[in-house]
Amino acid sequence: MTDLRPRPPSPLQEVADDRFARHGVRLLLKRDDLIHPELIGNKWRKLVPNLTAAAGRTVVTFGGAYSNHLRATAAAGRLLGLPTMGVVRGDELAGRPLNTSLARCAADGMRLRFVDRGTYRRKADAETLAAVLRAVGAEDAYVVPEGGSNALAVRGCEVLGEELRGRADVVAVACGTGGTLAGLAAGLGPGQRALGVPVLKGGFLAEEIRVLQEEAFGGRRGDWRLDDRFHFGGYARVTPELEAFAEDFAHRHAVPVERLYVAKLLYGLVALTEEGGFPRGTTVAAVVTGRPFP
Repeated sequence: MTDLRPRPPSPLQEVADDRFARHGVRLLLKRDDLIHPELIGNKWRKLVPNLTAAAGRTVVTFGGAYSNHLRATAAAGRLLGLPTMGVVRGDELAGRPLNTSLARCAADGMRLRFVDRGTYRRKADAETLAAVLRAVGAEDAYVVPEGGSNALAVRGCEVLGEELRGRADVVAVACGTGGTLAGLAAGLGPGQRALGVPVLKGGFLAEEIRVLQEEAFGGRRGDWRLDDRFHFGGYARVTPELEAFAEDFAHRHAVPVERLYVAKLLYGLVALTEEGGFPRGTTVAAVVTGRPFP
């Protein structure tokens, strides 16, 4: 696994931003986007334990057409010489040119299998999963769930919380499948709380996180909550308002702002601060889980 060697702990960078300072709130950025040049942030923390468990077997995982998780898994496979296969939601995509994200996956050696949306929704069902694996000749593959969130990934992300013990009152992270928040909250110290900003709409994530913590730790761990107001319409949805916010934040602080997760997190923190959601004297650490892909 030497090709996946990271540079932890990732830096903790304070930024001076008047939108926080005038409310007496201190903002820190946990720069997990610098942890590895290709397996960025929480992708490294979640994938490495699973790739170790794969022990050289083909890795099969799942995602949509713009999945950062698929892209990270494909990059890891290239770096390790490990076969990877991505099961992609939407069989209508099979006959179309690949978008930039899926093209990168293919260039990194990932085999892509497009399935209809009904099959994709049932991917956790044992019979459906077995049928998909048989169809691609990968019955003995190591399966990583969508977004990379399972008990191994959650325990990998626990270290993120440990790195932030005593460094902030609130640690905030954007959430897709919930594994990062589940582990982060478990690793924080007494008196710290974790805040998750879901980037998908639907209100289902709290139960998913509860289940992940049950699988990883045997029960709920840490003080965490979600604020689901900042998804901007759902995953991969970026409005002109969010685009302008991300560009402005990047210009102010010379930090590249990834749009699908990090921009929504930072926008939410600005809004919460202006609403008085953090008492004066609060230190908030925002986890920068990714950076814009070229």
